[in-house]
Amino acid sequence: MKDISRNLTMLVDYYELTMGNGYFRKNMKDKIAYFDVFYRKNPDDGGYAIAAGLEQVIEYVNDLHFDKEDIDYLRRRGCFQEDFLEYLRGFHFTGDIWAVPEGTVVFPGEPLMTVRAPAIEAQFIETYLLMMLNHQSLIATKAARITRAAKGRAISEFGSRRAQGADAAILGARAAYIGGVSGTACAIADTAFGVPATGTMAHSWVQMFDSEYEAFKAYCQIYPNDVTLLVDTYNVLESGIPNAIRVFKEVLEPQGITKCAVRIDSGDIAYLSGKIRKMLDEAGFPDCKIVASNSLDEYIIRGLIHQGAQIDAFGVGERLITAKSAPVFGGVYKLCAVEDAQGNIIPKIKLSENVGKITTPHFKKVYRLIGKDTGKAEADLLCVYDETIDDTKPLEIFDPENTWKTKILENFKAVELLVPIFKDGNQVYELPNIEQIRAHCKASLESMWDEIKRFENPHNYYVDLSQKLWDIKYGMIKAQRHK
Repeated sequence: MKDISRNLTMLVDYYELTMGNGYFRKNMKDKIAYFDVFYRKNPDDGGYAIAAGLEQVIEYVNDLHFDKEDIDYLRRRGCFQEDFLEYLRGFHFTGDIWAVPEGTVVFPGEPLMTVRAPAIEAQFIETYLLMMLNHQSLIATKAARITRAAKGRAISEFGSRRAQGADAAILGARAAYIGGVSGTACAIADTAFGVPATGTMAHSWVQMFDSEYEAFKAYCQIYPNDVTLLVDTYNVLESGIPNAIRVFKEVLEPQGITKCAVRIDSGDIAYLSGKIRKMLDEAGFPDCKIVASNSLDEYIIRGLIHQGAQIDAFGVGERLITAKSAPVFGGVYKLCAVEDAQGNIIPKIKLSENVGKITTPHFKKVYRLIGKDTGKAEADLLCVYDETIDDTKPLEIFDPENTWKTKILENFKAVELLVPIFKDGNQVYELPNIEQIRAHCKASLESMWDEIKRFENPHNYYVDLSQKLWDIKYGMIKAQRHK
């Protein structure tokens, strides 16, 4: 694997440094705090999201340290005392982290990650955790939607040149592969993560030659076993496809090669693909694939398939790598509990005039309740950390906002979603490879009812609270309002 790492300890919001110094000055640096990472709304008004980015979080936490240059910079700011700077010289993460595995289907309001650590450490890692989880979860979710729209047709991620920087291109390709795409145009994503790199030619290749025919012939001679010809540089039906057929007959057919493809990147794709299919079949190339690109997304792909477009695979660029229709995931990092001097866990809550911004307090577990007869997820249940769900008995769950909505679950299994990642600063989680993460994502999506995966008006998947947690939350809300 290619090493693309660098020390990103100072990739923080400045207030994490000022708060850290403040905790140090007030003798709170060893106070244990609990933070949750969660999000409030699914991208594109969808029914779910895909968690991604955990591997990069783990790498960051493992490498967390201040270089001499970092300390010198902070000294020059003139607001950090030497004893705090000395503390930072030996700074490393000593706490605990739990997270849902990458590729897991997740829902608003439930923790994707929980951090338990001394206050300075827990506060300090906020920015990077959110950056990684927000970005990759966003792209993985978009990729899952696009691959679902394609109904089994391959999707290649084509967006590097439209991404917002190198990391967005590289990690975006990784997240897209987790979400279901078959490959990427980004070569470094293959060297770094094993995301299969694909690609053949651009319009410039065709223009470099004196004729389209010569360009196609040269390419087929150089890469006879991996031919995809871009046929829309001049005129798809009048020159592109006729020249492609001519070259296939002259170069590939004598070698017994039938695996080939053509790509269209402009025009009326539904209309052109039908004409192309007919021309290829009549010329004796029924196995030649047709690939389409050109500012595609899940809605356009769905529309093309509905119109009967003869497309075997799609290349999706800017609207995937930037999640153009909903470019912000919106994950947040909120304090949910602290420990007192005796080690008792004290829940904390954030209130707001905006009801959607009221947090769920306490150190929590997340259970996914899965029907044994269907294999489908019925609901998620947030519980206090010391609660255990007995799935051998019927369980009544209720909507935390509309408590009169209840449901009795029977014949189900309760699966904890959050797994240990770090314990006392040491990594205890064995990182899966990219193929295992991708397979987990596929299985997690298959465990969801189709109604949840609809693009329009998806079914509302319930994330309920246990009675104990509900009592704590609404007891705290009531107590705060009467102060």
